[in-house]
Amino acid sequence: METSGKETILKRLLLGDFGIILIFLALAIVMSILTPVFYTPVNLLNILRQVSVIGIISFGVTLIIIAGGIDLSPGSVAAFVGVVVAGFVSNGHSLLVSLLVALAVGALCGLTNGILVAFTGIPPFIATLGMMSIARALALIYSKGRPITLTSEAASFLAIGSGKLLGIPIPVLIFISTGVLSHIILKKTRFGKYVFAVGGNEQAAVVCGINVRKIKIYVFTFGGIMTALASIVLTSRVSSGNPTAALSYELDAIAATVIGGTSLSGGIGSIFGAFIGALIIGSLNNGLSLLGISPYWQQIAKGVAIIAAVISDVYRSKSYR
Repeated sequence: METSGKETILKRLLLGDFGIILIFLALAIVMSILTPVFYTPVNLLNILRQVSVIGIISFGVTLIIIAGGIDLSPGSVAAFVGVVVAGFVSNGHSLLVSLLVALAVGALCGLTNGILVAFTGIPPFIATLGMMSIARALALIYSKGRPITLTSEAASFLAIGSGKLLGIPIPVLIFISTGVLSHIILKKTRFGKYVFAVGGNEQAAVVCGINVRKIKIYVFTFGGIMTALASIVLTSRVSSGNPTAALSYELDAIAATVIGGTSLSGGIGSIFGAFIGALIIGSLNNGLSLLGISPYWQQIAKGVAIIAAVISDVYRSKSYR
């Protein structure tokens, strides 16, 4: 019996954050052997910068999935926020006003998703699928179907995506700081405990007096704000707001979340796992690019990683029963 208990603990460790870290380290070691350039500080910083946008989105997606939902709209919302903030900046509005409007647009999209899910009974998959279509259409309408290019006159805004602070790219600092903030919200607050409770057993959460509708609205709104932040970084980095930008970003964010150990069944997950999941995807893409592997094969490698993560989720769910 004692041996069986140790085996169960070991299995849960390997299927949890510890296992994700082992996978990441194994991937980093293999890539470092295959291509020595991979392990250089410049390249590692480059990976962090590349995954910052997807990583920030994945923090919001993680809370939504832990609460038992799913969000398919971040890519389209990011495109909508991108053209809006680019439009405001190019029209001469101040940096503060432009950023606040961008965050408000993202929050409003998330709030709409949350209200639809909480009060209409529409499954999150369908509600956010509708928002995915609406937000993309609004991005095309606002920009008249054309990218809004930012010039060097918008230097303060462009510094968000290309500037450095203490030698570290600002997108990386935003990525890490939003991760720390999301972790604190999820692990150190009563709201975070309610998110786990709602995703773990919604009926039990209702019996315990938790306002499930309010929690669902809050997590989707939080997801919208994280998407807006990511879009600001992306728009600044590429110097334009493009209505066709961020295609399939929602899938990459969900992939990072699931690879990081968050259960699609809800109730289980962590921001740290999503952070490592984003790094795994970024390291995989970066390493395969350095090896000269075709982007098509990179998509296959990512797909295999996602399937492996879902299989791991199934085994983890069984081990917790």
